[in-house]
Amino acid sequence: MHSPSIPPTDGTPWRLLALASAALALTACGGNDSHRFNFDDASKDLATQQVAEGKIGLPTKGATVTSIETPSAASGAQPPASVRANISIAPVDPAAPAIKMGLLLPKEWNGKVVMLGGGGYNGVLPSLYTYPAAPASQGAYPLLAQGYAVFASDSGHQAGAAGSRDGSFGTNDEAVANFSGNALKKVSDVADVLVTRFYGKQPERRYFLGGSTGGREALAVAQKWPADWDGVVAWYPAWNAASLDLQFGRLSRAFAQPGAYPSLAQRKLLHQSAIAQCDALDGAADGVISNVAACNAQFDPATAQVNGAPLRCASGSNEGDQCLSDAMISALKTYNTAITFNAPLGSGETQYPGFNVWGADLGEEGSSPLQPTVNLLAMNTTAPASPAPLTAPYWAVFWDQWVRNFVTRDANFDTLSLDPQNPGVWTDRIHQLSQLQDINSTDLSAFNQRGGKLLMAHGTADVLVSTRATEQYYQRLTQTMGAANVKSFARYYEVPGYGHAASTTFNANWDSLKALDQWVTTGTAPTAQVVSDTAGVPGRTRPLCEYPTWPRYNGAGDVNQAESFSCVTQ
Repeated sequence: MHSPSIPPTDGTPWRLLALASAALALTACGGNDSHRFNFDDASKDLATQQVAEGKIGLPTKGATVTSIETPSAASGAQPPASVRANISIAPVDPAAPAIKMGLLLPKEWNGKVVMLGGGGYNGVLPSLYTYPAAPASQGAYPLLAQGYAVFASDSGHQAGAAGSRDGSFGTNDEAVANFSGNALKKVSDVADVLVTRFYGKQPERRYFLGGSTGGREALAVAQKWPADWDGVVAWYPAWNAASLDLQFGRLSRAFAQPGAYPSLAQRKLLHQSAIAQCDALDGAADGVISNVAACNAQFDPATAQVNGAPLRCASGSNEGDQCLSDAMISALKTYNTAITFNAPLGSGETQYPGFNVWGADLGEEGSSPLQPTVNLLAMNTTAPASPAPLTAPYWAVFWDQWVRNFVTRDANFDTLSLDPQNPGVWTDRIHQLSQLQDINSTDLSAFNQRGGKLLMAHGTADVLVSTRATEQYYQRLTQTMGAANVKSFARYYEVPGYGHAASTTFNANWDSLKALDQWVTTGTAPTAQVVSDTAGVPGRTRPLCEYPTWPRYNGAGDVNQAESFSCVTQ
């Protein structure tokens, strides 16, 4: 049976008669809902689809499927049968870029959809095959293999050579609004229309998974459009993005000072010194600092030792890779401390916390295949400058792009001259941006009442988005809604040794989607969750401890097995 050659554009499924006939035939031979359509015909019809602007909850000029394709093999394995639609959502402002999105539709659909978040300034479509920290054991296609329809976008602009650090779109108001959150609603609504037309029924469950900027986006959909979502997973969320940008500016100015930027070798020395002093504070000398609070309280690079020698250079000046200068130690202590704003931002934020620098990988020499990624997302290979080269720290490039494009809209502006604590004539603009970019509502009652579930997770060694900021959000959530209420729908976990998206110390794998789906569909809250390592000691496991607890070694048993640890607060 062939579907009509001209599909509707008003959201009506175009194959209801065909579906009814197919359903009768399949019921007679034991078919089920996921098979009650002709996948090949549906794929052909998908290629001509449009979504009218009236079907999209925020202003656009409508959406068009620009092409379809059959996903090709990745990692040598053939993906499950599916079709991908490439879609363009037209802007209202003719000068604004379009939103580019991808929609992956499996032949064997489980009735559920997953939206994936982006990273950095976005500008590229993330892979539709996997999700943050997905277990490697699930293979290259964990989402398709489980039958999820999946979609994601570039958030409304297309990045250039700088990739996720390209903030040039910030000169256009609609593009900034899309990046700050509006694209999430637009893309979600377009996906819903197309999924419903394709399969002939609406999704039963809708989940959002993301990390970093994608983690901010996960919290954004729960805060702003709670009726649309059944569950979200937010890994290392950059939820207060404008506040974080200002901290990036403070760090850029600190490490741009003469002699303040440490080399790869000097950063490795710092890492080794902190491990030597703090590793065993959790009861096990295993290369992972789990008692982070104790380490932060007692480690001081000015007095620490490494390999029996002082970490600080005796003269206070830079004497080479075997020690740290006073200028470096001063900048590193800035990294460890909060920026406090002279007045509350437009979003209400008054500060952004420091980072867990001691014992973290700031970017160093190493043979792990993950080390280049870790270095890129940390302090990279050259000092901050204006303009910031792509070899500068990730956060320095981010600040440089934000100031030039979002704040001043002056490509020649000296970004190191802007004091993030005293922005002067740029104060009002920064306040406006904070209202857009700081996704900081802690009243999730509408999301909770709808039955929505929230999982948050963050590595304690993240030096790009502060773990302390995620702790602050969770603490505020508890203060706003009450601990018992929050416990009924949310969990926050921390992973010792895990950095930002990747780590050579403890590279986390956790099936967050399974935990979320079980909680949503069966009401079974996650308990005794386990996180595994794929890099430091591949295959070792730890309990995934709910904040504020951390894994302490029991004193006996295999240090590479989760059951040898208990989640404690001291």
